[in-house]
Amino acid sequence: MTLTRSLAGITLAAGILALAPIATATAAQAAPAKPWGPYYAAGSKAKTSGSLTAAAKNDPSLPAPYVKVAGSVTSLNRKASTCGWALFRVSYFDSANQPHLAYRNYRTCSYGAKKQFAFTIKNVGEVELKVCSEAKAAKPSLNCQYAGTWKTLYAYYK
Repeated sequence: MTLTRSLAGITLAAGILALAPIATATAAQAAPAKPWGPYYAAGSKAKTSGSLTAAAKNDPSLPAPYVKVAGSVTSLNRKASTCGWALFRVSYFDSANQPHLAYRNYRTCSYGAKKQFAFTIKNVGEVELKVCSEAKAAKPSLNCQYAGTWKTLYAYYK
């Protein structure tokens, strides 16, 4: 029984040591986090800022293996019926190299309170941001989504 436990312990230790260089190499490929913001909604009624980390890549013509976005959105409107929104539009590529869009929306309706967010997406081509301040709702309005311009936080070709 002790021999079996000893062999199991040695096998486990060897497995951990074998995987350690892989974990170190993966962590070394990530570029340092690049801060972005603060960005404000029209009339300065909402604010968002944060950081973006894109995985290092050898070929600049290829999308990033992954992108991590973290930050916070703050409502600067004193009305409880008005919320601050941070909208993200991410273009990514599937295994067949076909482009797709993914959306992430974060909302806070309390004056001065920060809503923290973080997400990671693989095979990223571009990450864009829009900040809005509008009436409380489950989803951002079409006006918030489509009026005005999106701010580019990351583009694989830059």
